Amino acid sequence: MTELLVLAALGGVAVCTGVLVFVVDSMARATFSLLASFLATGAALLVMDLAYLGLLTILMMTIEMAIMAVFMIMLMMNPAGLVPMTMVHNTTGSAVVGAAAFVLLTVGVWTTDWPDRPGPPPDDATAQVGEAVMGDYMLVMILVGVVLLATMVAGIALATHRGRYDRFGPDLDRRAPDDPVRGGLPR
Repeated sequence: MTELLVLAALGGVAVCTGVLVFVVDSMARATFSLLASFLATGAALLVMDLAYLGLLTILMMTIEMAIMAVFMIMLMMNPAGLVPMTMVHNTTGSAVVGAAAFVLLTVGVWTTDWPDRPGPPPDDATAQVGEAVMGDYMLVMILVGVVLLATMVAGIALATHRGRYDRFGPDLDRRAPDDPVRGGLPR
């Protein structure tokens, strides 16, 4: 009974923070609301004894939202996505489609005759899920992940055109930095 109450609470948190994504008025707040929704969903999966999927959801969404926040800070016109802006468009149409999808999925969940498990659970469910998802391509997917990480690091390094070596010289022996815009007030 306790697990059911925790699961219901996590579901409520996931839905409420998911709604906040469309209520808050900045991209940064929407990103962190979405992260909270995914974390609650991952915790709900953990409560249901789906450790692999729960941890995968938590880790993947945390890193994804962190990367999204970094790119927002780097590339958005407003500072860090904190300038108020509207997060939804076509509010009536999206509300109708969302409500219809919710009703359809709810009816489907409650009216489907779900099958029972034919036998005992497998000994190592994590390995079985990994094999089912990746199959013979596990090594390839691991290498692709490393290559993507290296690509992101290289892209950020190439996008940063000035660093401490440009400012203070290759030996870091310059007394004053060579900045294109001098600091201090007033500018």
